[in-house]
Amino acid sequence: MAVKAEVKDLLEAGVHFGHLTRKWNPNMAPYIYMERNGIHVINLYKTVAKLDEAGEALKKIAASGRKILFVATKKQAKDIVAQKVAEVNMPYITERWPGGMLTNFVTIRRAVKKMASIDRMKKDGTFNTLSKKERLQVDRLRAKLEKNLGSIADMTRLPGALFVVDTMREHIAVKEAQKLNIPIFAMVDTNSDPRPIDFVIPANDDASKSIEVIMSQVTQFVADGLAERKSEKSAEKEGRDADTDVVEKAPAVAKTDKAPAPAKQTKEIESEPVVEQEKPAEKQVKAENAAEPETVKSDSPVEQPKAAEKEQKEEKKAPAKKEAAAEKATDSKAEDLTKIEGIGPKAAEALTKAGVSTYSALAGTKPDAIKEILTEASSRMAHLDPESWPKQAKLAADGKWEELAEWQEKAKGGVE
Repeated sequence: MAVKAEVKDLLEAGVHFGHLTRKWNPNMAPYIYMERNGIHVINLYKTVAKLDEAGEALKKIAASGRKILFVATKKQAKDIVAQKVAEVNMPYITERWPGGMLTNFVTIRRAVKKMASIDRMKKDGTFNTLSKKERLQVDRLRAKLEKNLGSIADMTRLPGALFVVDTMREHIAVKEAQKLNIPIFAMVDTNSDPRPIDFVIPANDDASKSIEVIMSQVTQFVADGLAERKSEKSAEKEGRDADTDVVEKAPAVAKTDKAPAPAKQTKEIESEPVVEQEKPAEKQVKAENAAEPETVKSDSPVEQPKAAEKEQKEEKKAPAKKEAAAEKATDSKAEDLTKIEGIGPKAAEALTKAGVSTYSALAGTKPDAIKEILTEASSRMAHLDPESWPKQAKLAADGKWEELAEWQEKAKGGVE
């Protein structure tokens, strides 16, 4: 776990030294403690508080699995940032900031892939097939790409956060992160504007000792976040292994439970003939009850309403059964309505779904009703003219196919 920074350590590292008073940015006034010898002094208590706040946020981002991009191109910060950030395996930029690094990330990724393709060429032997001049050019290109983009080779997507040392120098990086709504963490000196920064760490960004103290604290928070993520993953893995063990044991238990099942089945089979033997006796009793006069029913006034209710339910069910049987009959006896001039496959399907599946049914349906069925089925069939369809269907139902053919030759209905 990260050790909390103390004011004494920051004071010894010179984190409190700001810029000349004439170079100050008025927006940094809340973080300035006093002025001495023409130099602003930063309030280290606020630095400690802001450093803890930023550290907790960085820890959460690292624990979520997102990358944090560190940017420090000034001479006194280059080596320190590269060393500290490499320890936690995060991407960093310590050379010139490539314009569009964030806003044009696709192009930057292409350059990184170019570097990877050169490495593959060297491995598979195609590099040796090139001429001496070409090999030199490829080597120079590889060295240039490694210098500028080698540290971000593992960054396959936009970072979850941006950490900047000296926002005045890295103003392009800050603007790109602002455009993409990427949270910005930064060491901000008295000459810088803290307003674009999401997590301000007021500190001296010119002294190497100051940068080292702040960076060591920040990277420690990131390392804690990564360790937390690793422990969560291991716990999840253990939980999955435990679940698989339980699942593997479950079938064995199920098999043992199912072992005595055959004995039960045999018992049931043995008991079945007894039930079958009793059935004829029950039938005889029912027949005798049916043969008795109605006066017996009147002896039990409680059973009369129940019998009446059963009769009503059976009466209600009877029409439904008849309708279902009629529907099945119509489906089985559905006739080819496309033989009627003007009825296509879609129109025939719509009519069949509406219950008009035979010539006789179509002959008994009015043209207006047919029109409604077609328009409800699809607006594309609204142009069809069904005026002659019942007449044609009547001829087809009567089996007068020759007359129907003659009529269709003389006068055609609407075509789909």
